[in-house]
Amino acid sequence: MVATRLDEIDRKILAELQSDGRMTNVELAKRVGISAPPCLRRVRTLEESGLIRGYHAEVNARELGFEVQVFAMVGLDSQAEVELRAFEERCRSWSLVRECHMLNGEVDFILKCVAPDLSSFQSFLTGTLLTTPNVASVKTSLVIRGAKDEPGVPFDVLEERLSRSA
Repeated sequence: MVATRLDEIDRKILAELQSDGRMTNVELAKRVGISAPPCLRRVRTLEESGLIRGYHAEVNARELGFEVQVFAMVGLDSQAEVELRAFEERCRSWSLVRECHMLNGEVDFILKCVAPDLSSFQSFLTGTLLTTPNVASVKTSLVIRGAKDEPGVPFDVLEERLSRSA
């Protein structure tokens, strides 16, 4: 497990940056209890290793006019690896699709989609998704409201697990 190779300071850095990726290196260093130069070196190492994949602003979709959020459960005719990859590649090109996850079970993929309005999503659904090669079925669920949307991982659970294994 990668987490066991990280020391407590690295895990604190990851937790702090996950919570607030805009803080200065000086503030981050203060929060994790080290000076700024080694903190910056550790952050760069975490970035280079791929543990930090990027920094993003969390935008308010509704305030930007994206009133509709939909989860689409997609079943494919064929689950051959070449077909799975082809579908994933198509999903990457569809701007309304914000997340795409391959699943185990009754459906092959779940897509998280956003759209300005229901008719825009319906146009995407009927004109693009349902006409995509290898798509056998699509079931959609309109999001009424969100109760939780936490990015990343629960560091408290990681720390608890690591403390039990030590």
